[in-house]
Amino acid sequence: MGWQMNEFRSRHFGRQGSASSLVATKRPKGTKGDGGLAVPRQQPRTRDTRSADRQRLQDEVVTIRHKGKHREVELINLSGGGAMIADDSFAPALWDRVDLNLGEGGTVECVVRWIKEGRFGLEFAHETRIDCAEEERAAVLRAAIERSFPAAASEPRQAPAQSGSEPGSEHRGETRHPLIWSGDIHYDFGTTRVRLRNISAHGALIECSKHLPVGAEPLLDLGAAGTLFATVTWSRGDQVGLKFTHPFDLSQLARSKPEVTPPDWQKPDYLRGASDASPWGEHWGRLSLSELHEELDGFLKR
Repeated sequence: MGWQMNEFRSRHFGRQGSASSLVATKRPKGTKGDGGLAVPRQQPRTRDTRSADRQRLQDEVVTIRHKGKHREVELINLSGGGAMIADDSFAPALWDRVDLNLGEGGTVECVVRWIKEGRFGLEFAHETRIDCAEEERAAVLRAAIERSFPAAASEPRQAPAQSGSEPGSEHRGETRHPLIWSGDIHYDFGTTRVRLRNISAHGALIECSKHLPVGAEPLLDLGAAGTLFATVTWSRGDQVGLKFTHPFDLSQLARSKPEVTPPDWQKPDYLRGASDASPWGEHWGRLSLSELHEELDGFLKR
């Protein structure tokens, strides 16, 4: 694999190791200039294109956090924005928040969608989580809205939004944003579209349909936000943990256009028994773009 990465680096950067320690802004041939393709699937699947063995896991144990307590549970299914876990002694309520830890830097916010005989269906939070200090995150989100959605940023000021009631005091009052960032993974002479679930200065959690083995060294292309060499640190189902070779300046993320969370997310089969309405907006207080911009603007001016 080393000779493949050397050849890839040489092809993209002229000579091995000449990539900047920050991100390059040159875009690969064939991508759109607005920095992102649509994340939501507007039409229902006509067939199951996901590999069955990438959904069904065997002998996988992961850690979850629920109401401040950590516990190990069996991970049964994982793909398509949700997961199925099993534990006979776990007793959450519907709509409870659960943090699912899949690996280093791979914590995903979830809500409980269904409960049946010791098994639990979890739905992942839709937006891309930006792991950094609150002020830095607010600056990135505000810049992204102003750059990619100027109409929302220029809407007249409104009365403060009333967030939906939240089940449980642990996250009451939390502000959620509706933005999803995507990118491309270049690996083994192929390119695969991926979704960013979490990103920090040092790594990312991506949702990727292509199998990336632990130790692989793909190139993550974030369009106008730049490119990053990374190493795969863990892989479970279609969720993959990346460690960046060089730190990523998170302010650059605002240069790439995100998508807005769709209202008609397609649930994986093991969440079909849950209600069609997603809980994230109604139960967890997600703001519209204009509401979010107003709140961020006020926060950064304090």
